[in-house]
Amino acid sequence: MLKVNEMFSSIQGEGIYMGIPMFFIRLTGCNLRCKWCDTQYAFEEGTLMDIDSIVNKALSSGHEWVCLTGGEPLIQKDVYRLIYKLLKTHNVLIETNGSISVEELPVEDNLHIALDIKTPSSEMHRAMNFENLSYLGPGDFVKFVIMNEEDYEYAKNILEKHDIGVEVVFQPAWGTDIKWLVEKVMEDKLKVRVLPQLHKLIWGEKRGV
Repeated sequence: MLKVNEMFSSIQGEGIYMGIPMFFIRLTGCNLRCKWCDTQYAFEEGTLMDIDSIVNKALSSGHEWVCLTGGEPLIQKDVYRLIYKLLKTHNVLIETNGSISVEELPVEDNLHIALDIKTPSSEMHRAMNFENLSYLGPGDFVKFVIMNEEDYEYAKNILEKHDIGVEVVFQPAWGTDIKWLVEKVMEDKLKVRVLPQLHKLIWGEKRGV
């Protein structure tokens, strides 16, 4: 059984798979409390569902992609059973907050990891598990949410200290000037992508999108 906060169809609004139609499964619960979190409603709210019912919802959506998100989807142990079942029929994207090991996730061509590295504005940056970087592979990516100059310098320092062998995304926190961030990246010649939250540009701060 898993506690599910919400399920819905939308386009992926963040990261390197932006724009792809997906079926989203938002699981309840998170071990972090980021200051700028936009899904606090997923901390506690949810309904218990069995694995097969969730898989059937994904199948009936008609989408080739499923996104497991939260909250933090990896804190519910039964999520691994769900992942293995979904991988039989879908491309699966797992959005995880960077604090929990991804070592146990299956290594499959159709499983992709979106790994956050929290910046100081979140006040959760000390909770990161940097060993996770060694478990990433083709099709995975790392995301930094950037709110201000301190976040930017912190993220740049992480890039200098660690050999990150996957795509890196700098995402401006909602309300942060994307032009400023693009100009900083261009000035410093960083090998990253600057990408906004597309779903918020389309629908604003709204649930179920």
